[in-house]
Amino acid sequence: MRTGSEPTTARSPLRMRLWLSVWGLIWAIAGTAAFALVGRPGWAVACGVLWLIVTVDLVMVLRHMRQGPHYQPGRDIPPYEPPRHHP
Repeated sequence: MRTGSEPTTARSPLRMRLWLSVWGLIWAIAGTAAFALVGRPGWAVACGVLWLIVTVDLVMVLRHMRQGPHYQPGRDIPPYEPPRHHP
C-alpha cells in the first residue's frame, strides 16, 4: 500500500539529467573562459558559480545512477487506501 509520500520518494529520469548536466557543464566552462578572456569578471564569476552548481548536480546524478534501481510499487498496488463505504 502506498503511503502518500510519493513526491518525496519520486524518481527522476536520470539519463536525461545526466546529459543536460553535461550540456550545462560545457556551456558553463565555455562561458567562464569567454568572459574571463574578454575582461568581464562579474560574468565570469557568475558562470563559474553555475559551473560549480552543475558539477555538483552531475556528481549527484552519477551517484544515483550507481546506486541502481530502487523498489517502486507496481501498477497492481493502488496509490492510496481505498475509501471504506459505511452503510
